[in-house]
Amino acid sequence: MSLRFRQKVQAVPRQADLRLIQVAAGILRDASGRVLLAERVDGGPFHGLWEFPGGKIHEHEAPEQALARELIEEIGITPLAAESFMSIAHKYSDRHVAIEFFLVSEWKDEPVGAEGQALKWVNIEDLYAEDLLPADTPVVEALKILDAEHLSADARN
Repeated sequence: MSLRFRQKVQAVPRQADLRLIQVAAGILRDASGRVLLAERVDGGPFHGLWEFPGGKIHEHEAPEQALARELIEEIGITPLAAESFMSIAHKYSDRHVAIEFFLVSEWKDEPVGAEGQALKWVNIEDLYAEDLLPADTPVVEALKILDAEHLSADARN
């Protein structure tokens, strides 16, 4: 391959150079079935987008431990009952993220934006209208399927 004089070349990180970040995130649902979203306020590239609350899993920390720690730090609640819902991997231009999502069905205290972030409860069917982090979007479809299965089971009973 030859380059012409003054041709601009964009540096692209090699796949092997991308960081892997492991994350635990909680899906909290209220009595109406709405889910809790938190606004990102870290000033990074996703500032102002919405996400399911959670954060990085520290070295030697189980995902469940990270979930509990992050929910206490980020939204001021203590999860009392949570079950694994789904795991996803997502590639961003500068990193890979592996996210373990948990359905949090019971918690102590009321969620608050403990880090200054806005929180909001959103109906599942309205989630596509939200500005979610790209890595969180597959969860929306899974939640819609879960709701449809529950409605179908309720109709049979």
